[in-house]
Amino acid sequence: MRYHVLACDYDETLATEGRVDGDTPDALERLARSGRRLVMVTGRQVDSLTRDFPRLDLFDLVVAENGAVLHNPEEQESSPLAEAPPETLVERLRELDVEPLSVGSAIVATTEPHAETVLDAIRELGLEMQVIFNKGAVMVLPSGINKATGLTAALAELEMSAHSTIGVGDAENDHAFLAACECAVAVANALPAVKERCDLVTEGEHGAGVVELIDRILENDLADVDVTRHHR
Repeated sequence: MRYHVLACDYDETLATEGRVDGDTPDALERLARSGRRLVMVTGRQVDSLTRDFPRLDLFDLVVAENGAVLHNPEEQESSPLAEAPPETLVERLRELDVEPLSVGSAIVATTEPHAETVLDAIRELGLEMQVIFNKGAVMVLPSGINKATGLTAALAELEMSAHSTIGVGDAENDHAFLAACECAVAVANALPAVKERCDLVTEGEHGAGVVELIDRILENDLADVDVTRHHR
């Protein structure tokens, strides 16, 4: 077996408009039965994810909050991988009427119309924070935290290597974790910039693309996919 881990983004990769169709969990279960490990890598907070997707038990680990939290679905325990957001920033964004505003263990999230307001607030307060975009979402995280750092923590916990990992995603915030994987895959609905940097683009969109990928993994372990372009 060449690939031992499949790392999946959630929104618009596994899910369509927040929901996962019936075929996708079945395919994930088939992959798990093959002896491979499953890691979800998402910008979502754990509570939001749990409300929309009750089958987190299919995954060995969940990297949440864009790399800032590591969640174990079996034990229902979460571990922070980054510091909590500065209260001064949260208070300032509320003063500026930034809505919606979601505050997690480490992430502060809103939507793109507020991107400049968020950047101005970070500059005003003199904070070392980074802003990451995700198809209309604006996520604020401690400097250096992203999906790749979260995946690295998850793989260390599983005692697995990035060289035996396939990653699949669709958006701006997936670049880092896809680059960390031996094989990078984009679903058909992914942004053009993501597709350009991947080794494989599925024919199917969203969950159908993930099912297609899983079928190919189980068929021949992606022996026909050239991964050299990804590493140039």
